[in-house]
Amino acid sequence: MFPLKDHNPTRRTPVVTIALVAINIVVFFYEMTLGDSLPRFVAAYGVIPYEIVHFADLVGYHGGPFEHAAGPPFLPLTLLTSMFMHGSVMHIFGNMLYLWIFGNNVEDLMGRVKFLVFYLACGIAAGFSHILSNPGSTTPTVGASGAVAGVLGAYLVTYPRARVLTAVVIPFFIRLIEVPASVLLVLWFVMQSLQGFLSLGASEVTGGVAWFAHIGGFVTGILGAFLLAGGEIRRIRAAGSGRR
Repeated sequence: MFPLKDHNPTRRTPVVTIALVAINIVVFFYEMTLGDSLPRFVAAYGVIPYEIVHFADLVGYHGGPFEHAAGPPFLPLTLLTSMFMHGSVMHIFGNMLYLWIFGNNVEDLMGRVKFLVFYLACGIAAGFSHILSNPGSTTPTVGASGAVAGVLGAYLVTYPRARVLTAVVIPFFIRLIEVPASVLLVLWFVMQSLQGFLSLGASEVTGGVAWFAHIGGFVTGILGAFLLAGGEIRRIRAAGSGRR
């Protein structure tokens, strides 16, 4: 199931959502210009769990595999910088599509400043979830998936009945159907959880997806939505909004 658009209009222009999509795209195009320097860039600004866990030991260390562009003291900030980087066209396309479809309504719900704080907090929480699930990994992790997962969690608890135009891929043809957001997003979360728990103990090279970042971001999104906009969520649901 692949979402294409939702039928849930907003009251104002989603400036922050548009800006986030634009920044991610600009950074991705910059990555594509780096050529042979790209692996070093990813290692410098992606999240490497082992380095975060051993941050105190690495301060003052220079050289070797843990040498960052801004030095080891920069390491904690990779939880932020990593969420604006992507590893492939499909990686950024999927994340930005989900952000565009669902982010505008969550921004409309929270307001621009709260939404930006919420988005970044979900991304950072997702990064920590990945680190906790694989603290010894030395593989850089990048992507907005964790932050976007937070947006999906907030959308689920606010607009569970909103209709989402979805492409269902069946062998040899694609069918377009409308499904409630609750069906699409709960199924998405279940699939992430299954993949995450199946990946426990697996080699780092299998899959390359930070499943627990998705799980952590989604749960953080649900909790953060009620924390930042609980009253508005209750009002919207009581009024039956999102039944479209």
